[in-house]
Amino acid sequence: MEETKKGRLAEVAGLFFKLGCIAFGGPAAHVAMMEEEVVVKRKWMDRQHFLDLMGATNLIPGPNSTEMTMHCGHERAGIPGLFVAGFCFIFPAVVITGVFAWLYSQYGQLPEVEAFVFGIKPAVLAIIAGAVLKLGKKALKGWELGVLGGLVLLASILGVNEIVALLIAGIVGMVYFTASGGGTLKSFVAPIALWSISAITVTKVTALKVFWSFLKVGAVLYGSGYVLFAYLDAELVSNGLLTREALIDAVAIGQFTPGPVLSTATFIGYQMAGVGGAIAATAGIFLPSFLFVFILNPLVPKMRKSKSLRYFLDSVNIAAVAVMLGVLVEMGRTSLVDWRAIVILVLSMLFTFGPKKISAMWLVLGSAILGYLLFLI
Repeated sequence: MEETKKGRLAEVAGLFFKLGCIAFGGPAAHVAMMEEEVVVKRKWMDRQHFLDLMGATNLIPGPNSTEMTMHCGHERAGIPGLFVAGFCFIFPAVVITGVFAWLYSQYGQLPEVEAFVFGIKPAVLAIIAGAVLKLGKKALKGWELGVLGGLVLLASILGVNEIVALLIAGIVGMVYFTASGGGTLKSFVAPIALWSISAITVTKVTALKVFWSFLKVGAVLYGSGYVLFAYLDAELVSNGLLTREALIDAVAIGQFTPGPVLSTATFIGYQMAGVGGAIAATAGIFLPSFLFVFILNPLVPKMRKSKSLRYFLDSVNIAAVAVMLGVLVEMGRTSLVDWRAIVILVLSMLFTFGPKKISAMWLVLGSAILGYLLFLI
């Protein structure tokens, strides 16, 4: 039994360390890669449970794709798996970002990686499209959910905050299906929590102050990681603790490093207080996610057993897929800028949907190399 537990932990560690090294393209792409690995290849859970976890995770603060790794680790190896999966997914990005932070402090600029990123972006579109198709088939359980998903997609494209769209979709769907299915609303408790955070007003930057600042952000951060940069621009740049140029370069780091975009906190922490600041910022930004997932994971199966909460979860699931589709549309708009990007996208689609499928890892690496070669033309 002990050997089985160790074997499962090792399996969890190996998978999420690999994903942490190759998971480019943001949360939607990360979730797509996870679905392929844990549902299709390894069958740690069925697609419905994966959808339930994804929908519920979208309702809590923090980096959602990182939190999904923790859920998957928990499913395979219990509570230790939760922590191992999260740590292994975060670790490669933090190390890479830390190296860039050191280079930046030494030389004042970042290495040229534009050509490689150029090739990765179209490949990520194909990966997300594959996940949207598979998850959408499972989430679409009737025309009513299809209409709800379409409305969320429209809202996403129009720029409505994704957490607002998900919550409204969940509540509307729950009320509609409960009313039409004879259920009761007594068991429903909306998973909405309101937090307020004080501004970062530090005069002397220490590792402890950096940790506290990023802990507050990690505890309330909804939506994309770019909300983090908006917050830090107001609180750090305005107070003279960080230059806007360094913050913009931190955004660039998030674009071309694998893993969670919030690993850029490592870069920012290093600029503020050296190695201690990098460690403090990283720990602060991710610590709340471990706590939230630890609390949420056992509740998801109970939500599925309750009729009203099941309606809520089904509605949130289709809304989450719609949000992924909205991300796909927006990324396509910004990534398909010329014929070279379109060539890489077509090839990526062939290897994603065609008879000769390849894993996301080889797709990303191959597209990066092809992008570099085409970029030289």
